[in-house]
Amino acid sequence: MLSQSHFLSLTSTSRSSLSPISIPSTTSASSSLSPSSTLALPKSRRIISMTATRSSISNGIDAVTRSQHSDSDLDHFAGIANKLADAAGDVIRKYFRKRFDILDKEDLSPVTIADRAAEEAMISIVQENLPSHAIYGEENGWQCKEKSADYVWVLDPIDGTKSFITGKPLFGTLIALLDKGKPILGIIDQPILRERWVGISGRTTRLNGEEVSTRSCSKLSQAYLYTTSPHLFSGDAVGAFARVRDKVKVPLYGCDCYAYALLASGHVDLVVESGLKPYDFLSLIPVIEGAGGVITDWKGNQLSWEASSNSKPTSFNVVAAGDKQLHKQTLDCLEWQ
Repeated sequence: MLSQSHFLSLTSTSRSSLSPISIPSTTSASSSLSPSSTLALPKSRRIISMTATRSSISNGIDAVTRSQHSDSDLDHFAGIANKLADAAGDVIRKYFRKRFDILDKEDLSPVTIADRAAEEAMISIVQENLPSHAIYGEENGWQCKEKSADYVWVLDPIDGTKSFITGKPLFGTLIALLDKGKPILGIIDQPILRERWVGISGRTTRLNGEEVSTRSCSKLSQAYLYTTSPHLFSGDAVGAFARVRDKVKVPLYGCDCYAYALLASGHVDLVVESGLKPYDFLSLIPVIEGAGGVITDWKGNQLSWEASSNSKPTSFNVVAAGDKQLHKQTLDCLEWQ
């Protein structure tokens, strides 16, 4: 069987064949697909064809803008990014629903051997293949001999560690590549479900090789809303979130980064969160925008982060919507100054 990196071709219009039930085993990332293997995905994987129209039509959002990077560069970076996700997934699956020590970091958030080993596996791949690139990981911070770099990989090996340690497969590995602070590539990888969303500057987001799109929902009263937990809001953010929660059709909780993946695939309409660090959201930006959605801070400003040896990951309030009108209504409702 083939590893995930092979059926996530980002330039080909063909799609790898996948069984709707079986899970592919992980093999070397150097194998290649034969022409006979590039068959259409089964209906169970064609998520968007039944749930949403192209976002540039249904949502009033142009999903894909022209990239300033060459296709060959983007393809090369995407290939490395898929290797990172493969390597992290190999580590994470080994520890999922097994017994291991759980430690508390300085901010009292939990960390496990899986978090640290997965990040170290990704760091080694970047350093081997792209030695001029810097890395900023949630667990290891800045990894580069220089104090700054144009290209920086921002890594969160397990976004949703609490879900991971309690056996809930709705966490994810987040991988972003920044060019001068702007994310040009992002991956949301769910290694247990074997689902991988890939967003690349200037291209449509893909889930396991299949193009995805957000869905149309122009009214807050009809929106399905996700946030990780209502207990993560504090201060004025409590009231701001409550104003949105009380106007949506259905508020839902507990998906961590997986909620943004569901939004990109057109299954939910809105995600509102507070106190996210850069490694929590930078990878989401190419995924959401490439699917036709909008993701900003609570004031409507674009999200970016200049990573360097002196950078400290400050907190951001984030709102993502699949529909441009819904995004505006949510900002108005948040009333964030």
